[in-house]
Amino acid sequence: MIVLSVREPAELLRQHGLSITAQRIAVLRAVANRPHSTADVLTEDVRAEIGVVSRQSVYSALGILADKGVIRRIQPAGSPALYEDRAGDNHHHLICRTCGKTVDVDCAVGQRPCLTASDDAGFQIDEAEVIYWGTCPKCLEARTDG
Repeated sequence: MIVLSVREPAELLRQHGLSITAQRIAVLRAVANRPHSTADVLTEDVRAEIGVVSRQSVYSALGILADKGVIRRIQPAGSPALYEDRAGDNHHHLICRTCGKTVDVDCAVGQRPCLTASDDAGFQIDEAEVIYWGTCPKCLEARTDG
């Protein structure tokens, strides 16, 4: 299992056969600094780093990076897509229904048990996306304090 983490953005782009651009490097840094963020939040971070850049350029970079497996896009039900630099493994997520906090969680048991479906209907399964929904400790504490 290879877990990609954005430490050397230019080298990571090179390894995936992508041209090295200021926008892509800034996007990789933004995703590394704020995992589980939306494209709009990441756009603001990219603008803070390199100045004027269109929202479309950031969306395009995110799409290419996700398609190449450099970053991971998750799409929780009823929420905008979120991006993270932990790619290449099959981890899952916990999401707070109250504040939206999202955290990584590894597969519960064994090596990728979630990739063994009870009936694969002839599909070759290569990824499973499990999202656990609940309430984070901070929001639980706020409920009891109020």
